[in-house]
Amino acid sequence: MKSPGTDVKLYYMIDVRRLQVLRAVVTSGSVTAAATNLGYTPSAISQQVAALEKEVGVPLLERVGRGVQATVAGRLLTDHAAIIGKHVAEAETALADLRAGRTGRIAIRYFATAGATLVPPAVAKLRRDHPGVQIDLKLTEPGDCDPLVEVEQGRADLTIAVLSPRDGTREHTRGAIRLVHLLDDPYRAVLPKAHPLTRKRTLELADLADEPWVVGEWPEGACLRLMLDACAAAGFSPSLAVESEDYATAQGFVAAGLGVSLIPLTGLANRHPGVVVRKVRKPEPVRAIHAAVRESSLAQPALSALVMALKRAAN
Repeated sequence: MKSPGTDVKLYYMIDVRRLQVLRAVVTSGSVTAAATNLGYTPSAISQQVAALEKEVGVPLLERVGRGVQATVAGRLLTDHAAIIGKHVAEAETALADLRAGRTGRIAIRYFATAGATLVPPAVAKLRRDHPGVQIDLKLTEPGDCDPLVEVEQGRADLTIAVLSPRDGTREHTRGAIRLVHLLDDPYRAVLPKAHPLTRKRTLELADLADEPWVVGEWPEGACLRLMLDACAAAGFSPSLAVESEDYATAQGFVAAGLGVSLIPLTGLANRHPGVVVRKVRKPEPVRAIHAAVRESSLAQPALSALVMALKRAAN
């Protein structure tokens, strides 16, 4: 318990709207004039000022002739009301800019091949259409974390994710996350130029069962699981001779004759001159590439525009 004479700080819960009413009365010089300016009755204005005086515990107005003027406490609160009003107006303007897509920040997470093909044209269009929006781009590796968790927990506004084709090719939700299908990315067999199988235009996946394999996928990523599942469906488990975790490097090992590989089309934009690419079937592995965003965030014009730009870049 505080002893007598100890300073005690008093905290008031002041109604901001009543502060603005007080400011209107003080600046206009009378309750009647303030009521006219604000579109209220004089009685309503008086009630608001009385309620504010009760909140702060001191008189705020005193009569002077037919009008009123502020007490010392009234002038203090009126000065602060002007500052608060300015900040509220600035906040309303900033919020309106955010809602209209003129300002804000979008955090985008993407994996390497999406970064090379989908993200650059989409971000370029976003910059042209929404120049005031800040863009935070970060490359992630497939084994870093679940990309949907990145979005769900607010560490990213949009993530480019690789999902299984069974996740669908239509826009759908998974919990609080909206998954927007961008494209299906089929895998191709990558062979050394001198390999006998290059004589075939299309390979069955089982044709590669006895070959040494060069893997360009991350060990913990969805792409490796998808590839291994396809091999299992074809009746074999591949013999992994080289694990490179990178498509360009994998092509180099294939060109050197160290094995064959499966690489998605988006990973073959820059083909090694020493490899041959062939379609595969029975089955044809396909990875589904989606944009993942929070359902509640799609109301933001800039984020919605980015999703549309990604869809156009994927076509």
